[in-house]
Amino acid sequence: MSIYKELEWRGFIKQRTSPNIESLLSHQRVTCYSGFDPTARSLQVGNLVPLLALRHLQKAGHTPILLMGGATGMIGDPSGKGEERQLLTPEMVRENLGHIRSQMERFFSFDGDNAAVVVNNIDWTAKFSYLDFLRETGKHLTVKDMLEKDSAKSRLEREQSLSYTEFSYMLLQAHDFLHLFDERGCVLQVGGNDQWGNITLGIDLIRKLRGKEAFGLTFPLLTTAAGEKVGKSAAGEKIWLDAALTTPYKFYQYFVNTKDADVVAYLKIFTFLSREEITRLEESTAKEPEQRLAQKTLARGITALVHGQDAAGAAAKASEVIFSEEIRSIPEPVFCEVFADAPTKTLPAATLTQGLALADALISAGLAKSRNEARRVVEQGGLYINNRKATADCKITAADLIFDRWLLLRKGKRETCLLRFEPDASI
Repeated sequence: MSIYKELEWRGFIKQRTSPNIESLLSHQRVTCYSGFDPTARSLQVGNLVPLLALRHLQKAGHTPILLMGGATGMIGDPSGKGEERQLLTPEMVRENLGHIRSQMERFFSFDGDNAAVVVNNIDWTAKFSYLDFLRETGKHLTVKDMLEKDSAKSRLEREQSLSYTEFSYMLLQAHDFLHLFDERGCVLQVGGNDQWGNITLGIDLIRKLRGKEAFGLTFPLLTTAAGEKVGKSAAGEKIWLDAALTTPYKFYQYFVNTKDADVVAYLKIFTFLSREEITRLEESTAKEPEQRLAQKTLARGITALVHGQDAAGAAAKASEVIFSEEIRSIPEPVFCEVFADAPTKTLPAATLTQGLALADALISAGLAKSRNEARRVVEQGGLYINNRKATADCKITAADLIFDRWLLLRKGKRETCLLRFEPDASI
């Protein structure tokens, strides 16, 4: 299968500027690029689409350029935005660039004939004077063409503010394409479908100034079968690639909770599994949906790609044992990550010397208001200590603690509390 057909089958292709792109990718070694602006310290799940598409292209023998937006990040792309961005300081841009670059480098090979290249557009943009830029770039692109691009048109139609600064963004991106065309022979730009206008403006600039043809491919902006944007949790939180912002466990959970209607599409986009493997997982979902084999394969694969095999293994293990008696088998950092949002109460370790009565533990945890209520919970079989069903006559001792300080109490299926025992804690 040609790389174009592969990308098409996987759902990467939304628009193309020329039908010749398929032949180009099949018969020539192509240098291609996508840009990433440092608007935050981390990339998000949505950024995986261009990253993985570039990785597919590299695996097919093409050369990917990862453009870091040290200059464009100072301006802000209005594409897909309903209001003006807040400008970042140079220091914030530099700091974000450092984080993002390390994330991007996990996906590519930097050795061989088609080694990936990382560039920063501040390196050539900063050398231009304002007059030079107007004469060498702005002169050749009309306001009419720029106003017809969706990034400007949609904002103006909604009567949203669009500053001259943001309006100029597409000129900078067009010049980036021209620079990479001249310096590195780059003839293909790829990006999200919201970048269509910016990409085509760069192609126009290359045609007018160099008399040559350049190309563009855009990817669909991912949504679920229900029309929801991919990359946000049920609580509305963004799913980041930085483990400090979205932990590997939460990242894994986001994908393992993928609905059956979406999982095949996600497997095509977010993994490098073959057609045969994806077909097998699709059949498994249809026949045994309760096994969630496709979701587990997806979650483990993409978590390993972003966070490494060890983190993916720990997240998968935690997901499997969270409600089992094997809860002690996961590492303490993962244990704390899994229960990071659970209510936590700290008690003095000395309370365990003579054994802590279950009623007192339940009251301290806020899972019962009185001893009578606590006794009823235990008698009805609704209390679990470290995922083991508690009996009425047991007392909690230091031997029950996980990692010598944690006790997991669960009332029924949903109410959970962590008791943390510290030597110097006071009630």
